[in-house]
Amino acid sequence: MHAFDEALRLEPLDAARPGVFRGSSSPAYWNMVGPFGGTTAATALQAVLLHPALLGEPLSLTVNFAAAVAPGDFQLTARPLRTNRSTQHWFIEMTQPDAQGAQSVLMSATAVTAVRRPTWGQNDSPMPAAPLPQDCSPAAYPDKLAWTQRYEMRVARGDLPRLLDGGGKDSLSQFWLRDNPPRPLDFLALTAMADAFYPRIWLRRAKLVPAGTVSVTVYFHAGAAELARTDQGYLLGQAQAQNFQQGFFDQAVQLWSEAGELLVTSHQIVYFKE
Repeated sequence: MHAFDEALRLEPLDAARPGVFRGSSSPAYWNMVGPFGGTTAATALQAVLLHPALLGEPLSLTVNFAAAVAPGDFQLTARPLRTNRSTQHWFIEMTQPDAQGAQSVLMSATAVTAVRRPTWGQNDSPMPAAPLPQDCSPAAYPDKLAWTQRYEMRVARGDLPRLLDGGGKDSLSQFWLRDNPPRPLDFLALTAMADAFYPRIWLRRAKLVPAGTVSVTVYFHAGAAELARTDQGYLLGQAQAQNFQQGFFDQAVQLWSEAGELLVTSHQIVYFKE
């Protein structure tokens, strides 16, 4: 089993309560104080995809990170709030026992799934020109972070600054990325990859200040058939911030297939400390 699938493994807790699962935080995707947020978001989506009442495919996912996930088991609950003819609205919650044994909320999320139908389409966000993956150098992520070893990331533009002198000029990065080892692309992997860029403030300020995602929303522009065409290929990802103010900044991400299809966009709000 691929390490990513192992990290997202969920076990139903009670046949009489569909949508209630037990999972376990994965050391293979550990970040600084907890699991990589992309895997936490993907785990929330996994609970929806495993629910017997699921309608359609993922359209959007919003994840709010309330606290770091501790090592060990957690409980995940997904329930449909409303089902229409072509869309379905979901609420997801992750909890772990606190020091007193009570269930403490670590993450809350909402999702929308939908039945996709053939219509007119147009991509107004074409893939930017970039060197081929084999012509780009590996990203300079710290080796001590386990999750960064689970991705092959090649930098077309905007690697981590090597000179941390506070002299950053912009916040734009372009990376080619895929799972390491390669894994066929699906909605879960796409969700995690939408969070695979380091905080934009590190590039804009050329300074490694403490930072962490508070909330992220992922929009899926492709269905399962489009993802299957990508298979184990690279995605070109672009990340950029728009504003840094009063301890928070935003971070926008787009991911294209090698064929130039826009697969997903995401937007997150991130806190930072001086």
